[in-house]
Amino acid sequence: MDLRRRKLKFRLWHRGIREMDFVMGGFADAELSALSDAQLTEVESWLDIPDQQMFAFINGSEQAPADLDTPLFRKLRTFHGTRP
Repeated sequence: MDLRRRKLKFRLWHRGIREMDFVMGGFADAELSALSDAQLTEVESWLDIPDQQMFAFINGSEQAPADLDTPLFRKLRTFHGTRP
């Protein structure tokens, strides 16, 4: 795994709240190695979203904004069994 992916994986496993560590870290373990550079950039942008808000977007308790609701984000939601 290249340096960018290793750093991103670490950051996804160390978000802040433990629930988000499992949500994002599990997705990173399963998908990170196959992502394109553009998709890596998208995942990096997810790190700017506060944990509680991102968790609400993922579990569907809040609707994700249009710019976040991408095929990759929907893949994350599906990975965790959440319907869009």
